Amino acid sequence: MLLTKEQISEQMCKHAQKKNGLHDLMEIMLESMMVAERSEFLVDNPGNKGNGYRPGSAYGHGRKLQFRIPRDRYGNFHPQILAILRDQEEECDRLAGVLYTKGLTQEQVGDVFDQIYGQHYSKTSISRMVDSVRDQVNEWLDRGLEKYYPILFVDCVHIKIHRKRSVASEAFYVALAVTEEGTREVLGIFNMPIESAAGWKEIFGKLQERGVQRIGLVVADGIKGLDTVVGECFPRTPLQRCVTHLKRNIYAKVRHGDKAAIAADMRDIFRTGQRDYTVEMAWNKWQDMCDRWGKDYRSIKLLRNNADYKAYMTYLNYAPQIQSMIYTTNWIERLNRDFRRVTRMRTAMPNEESVLTLMGSVAMDHKAYDRILPNITCDMQLFPE
Repeated sequence: MLLTKEQISEQMCKHAQKKNGLHDLMEIMLESMMVAERSEFLVDNPGNKGNGYRPGSAYGHGRKLQFRIPRDRYGNFHPQILAILRDQEEECDRLAGVLYTKGLTQEQVGDVFDQIYGQHYSKTSISRMVDSVRDQVNEWLDRGLEKYYPILFVDCVHIKIHRKRSVASEAFYVALAVTEEGTREVLGIFNMPIESAAGWKEIFGKLQERGVQRIGLVVADGIKGLDTVVGECFPRTPLQRCVTHLKRNIYAKVRHGDKAAIAADMRDIFRTGQRDYTVEMAWNKWQDMCDRWGKDYRSIKLLRNNADYKAYMTYLNYAPQIQSMIYTTNWIERLNRDFRRVTRMRTAMPNEESVLTLMGSVAMDHKAYDRILPNITCDMQLFPE
């Protein structure tokens, strides 16, 4: 008995009201459409025949749909409806990935999908959608690297993550390099409980395993023991300590009324852009400053003859045009702020993998790093022809 269009619609509406009814109807309709499409295909291809079915699946209404895909004898039939489903699924995956990497939690991504599609997507569904992003990030973080990078900025950003029954703030090591072409590139992001020189030694080893053989200059903050580690991993590679960190540490130990005068002395010591200003001249000014202010502050007096502080003046051995770019860790600090921006929407991240996915996606999509830095390649020591 043939049913009218209205009768079919009535039966479908009744079935849709049952448990999993809409889900069943979607599977039946998809399979029926593909069978009808195959029939038309076989009419246009005489000599070919149907050849049963193969299992297929797609996602709809926040759930997995399972159906049979019709086949032909020669494997030439490809249902158009499947291409539409795949396009929609890929778009959902892309949207979920973008929202997640912008800082939304999986639950918040589900709420957005609910607003857009009028459907509820479970955490499991959203997790599946961001899996493609996670896979891309993991592949990128494990990629092969160049043999030589002229400049390497290193720093840690601390993120709270869940560990068993507690929340801990852990270190995520970040290595940002300037390439021989004059662009910037994040070489790696790594997790350890705390930041230490020993931790950086392990990180440098991982970079070497991925292809790095030589670094022209390492720029870092004042973490103890890093100079030794750099010397062991990359012999003859100089270390530039971050001048901004040094200034902050000194200003924190003096009275408010003296800060302006000390700041003026520090600016005079750590000049940039002057071809005739040398490390020796800066060191003499440093010792004079320590003598002058050491009368009032013992903490400054103790710094006068500490040769480790010459590492804050390494930048003066390079071309004046690039000195302001390499005497602080400002570039990597700005990157760290971007990392914090995408993680701060959560009181604590669920695990280290979720942090690496977010941070890695930010690093991958940092469009500014594709631009060549002005004047950076003018220094012949770091950028030999």
